[in-house]
Amino acid sequence: MSDLKRFLLGRRLASDETHHTKLNNFVGLSVFSSDALSSVAYATQEIMASLSMAIPHGVAAIAISGAANPIFGMSVPVACGIVALLIILGVSYRQTILAYPTGGGAYIVAKENIGELAALVAGASLLTDYILTVAASVSSGVAAITAAAPFLNGHNVLLTIVSIMFIAMANLRGVKESGAFFAVPTYGFVACIMIMLSVGFSRWAMGSGAPTPSPEQVRGALDHAQQFSGLALLWIFMRAYSAGCTALTGVEAISNGVQAFRDPPERNASHTMIWMVGLLGIMFLGITLLSNHFGVVYAHSPNPEIVAETLLSKLAKAIYGDVAHGVPKLMYYLTQGFTFAILVVAANTAYADFPRLAALIGRDAYMPKQFASQGDRLVFSNGIIILTLVSCALVWIMNANTDLLLPLYALGVFTGFTLSQAGMVMHWIKLKGKEPHWHLKAIVNGIGMATSGIVMLDIAVTKFSHGAWIIVVLIPAMVVLFLNIHRHYIGLTAKLAASRLDAVLPNKHHAIVLVSSLHRGVVEALRYARLISGDRVEALTVDLGSDGYNDSPAIHKLRADWVYYGLGVPLRSVPSPYRRIVEPILAEVDRFKLAEPDVCLTIILPEFVTSHWWERVLHGQMALRIKAQLMLKPGVIVTSVRMHLPD
Repeated sequence: MSDLKRFLLGRRLASDETHHTKLNNFVGLSVFSSDALSSVAYATQEIMASLSMAIPHGVAAIAISGAANPIFGMSVPVACGIVALLIILGVSYRQTILAYPTGGGAYIVAKENIGELAALVAGASLLTDYILTVAASVSSGVAAITAAAPFLNGHNVLLTIVSIMFIAMANLRGVKESGAFFAVPTYGFVACIMIMLSVGFSRWAMGSGAPTPSPEQVRGALDHAQQFSGLALLWIFMRAYSAGCTALTGVEAISNGVQAFRDPPERNASHTMIWMVGLLGIMFLGITLLSNHFGVVYAHSPNPEIVAETLLSKLAKAIYGDVAHGVPKLMYYLTQGFTFAILVVAANTAYADFPRLAALIGRDAYMPKQFASQGDRLVFSNGIIILTLVSCALVWIMNANTDLLLPLYALGVFTGFTLSQAGMVMHWIKLKGKEPHWHLKAIVNGIGMATSGIVMLDIAVTKFSHGAWIIVVLIPAMVVLFLNIHRHYIGLTAKLAASRLDAVLPNKHHAIVLVSSLHRGVVEALRYARLISGDRVEALTVDLGSDGYNDSPAIHKLRADWVYYGLGVPLRSVPSPYRRIVEPILAEVDRFKLAEPDVCLTIILPEFVTSHWWERVLHGQMALRIKAQLMLKPGVIVTSVRMHLPD
């Protein structure tokens, strides 16, 4: 098993080898920005799907372009508004990175500047978002590949779970190794999208575009669009805006992982942030503009069992033309392939940040402290494993359907955005008079707080009935769980400190050796019991064949052998006519403690250990059950004497 682990994960890394795991900017962009960059594959799609809900099916079928239907044309101002918010958040988070060179995620910033409760809300929001990032991104990637290879339809759940397991294994090897491996999909996707945008805008400049709708189609679409005005139109815009804000998930990832970059980490992280914002804005706005120009729209599949063809797949076909032959076919399949790859890789951002955030919260004793432990490859292995299990379960429950997953997606991250920016405003106010231009920096973060807060409310209201209510309920529940865990750790610390005053063992000691049959391990256990307790030793066995009055033949044989091998230790049998083993032993322990409460009692379990791991499954694990129950008994010491069997 150890050899297999080394083969899969690589050699162990010592604690002083941390510098070998640091990332340069090129690899750092692929690790911490793949989530944000990959969102362009479905952000415009979600805007179109939201707008299509305001259009009757018949009208949507004939009015296929923004020119023919002003409702779909709203996607352009929606996208422009989202890009403006992206720039605001990019500038705000760059300030956060420079102010917190050791890592300035929403949890840390809120904790230091607002308080415990705000920090826990931010932590719960981001942890939830990272889980959804894995589930939604990988599901979207599988949807992209099934659009290009329809014969894979129906296997989305299996393909998604296998992809998640692959990413988890890569991250267990280490962040640097996974980043270098996943750099190819990230930059391949960016290259494919940039080529597609170049070809699309070139064709636009040459007058190519969607077929011109007939006057009747235009008139029908305009008549329908004129039905919306005032609050109805505002509601449509808000709903589309909240849907498109999935493009901004992952923007905070770099600020969470500043310490993963090479020295000076804050400068390298801030430069990476600038590149991410620029690439994301160009690709997202370009896809939205070309989708409108070429008349490409998207609507959710009416059947949740069927995943509709993605908008990006439709757009690539519209731009490249006939994708059945030659270069257009090659570019189409390259685009779909790298879309699948980066959407799978986008989960790597969550795998980079979820374990780090869980470790921070664990160190503060709001989550199990095991999350703060680093594995053989200097990664937080427990966080990686939990993230994998929960996201796979979510994929299975939601049938890998992005139409069900994406509405849950953005609320948590915008809650984190808002609290992080609010914390930064308080940070600059605290530094008033010490930090140059503190008021300008506070204004920048204040604008980020206000805009992200408005979007958070927009998402909560417009997506509430589409699944956002789950997040609204889940985050407070997680905060309550965090507080209870913290209360447990605080109480445990107090009890352990107070227990020093009672650290006096009784003067008398008694040992009970549990016996099921007679072998060398039992004899060794008897000798050990004599060593620690002298003559205060007895052996206890459970007679499963007894009728309650007479010993079974097996016990008669055991007593006969005991005369020669029992070392003079008295053997007592407890009848168990209902074939129970654990319960009679516990009853005997309780009886002894009640009769002699001032005696220190040790229960000794003789165990044999097989030479091969697979042989263990052939034997019952009764000793584990007995130990698990005895551990709950105060004043009882449990120990094992093991006999290792030869090959």
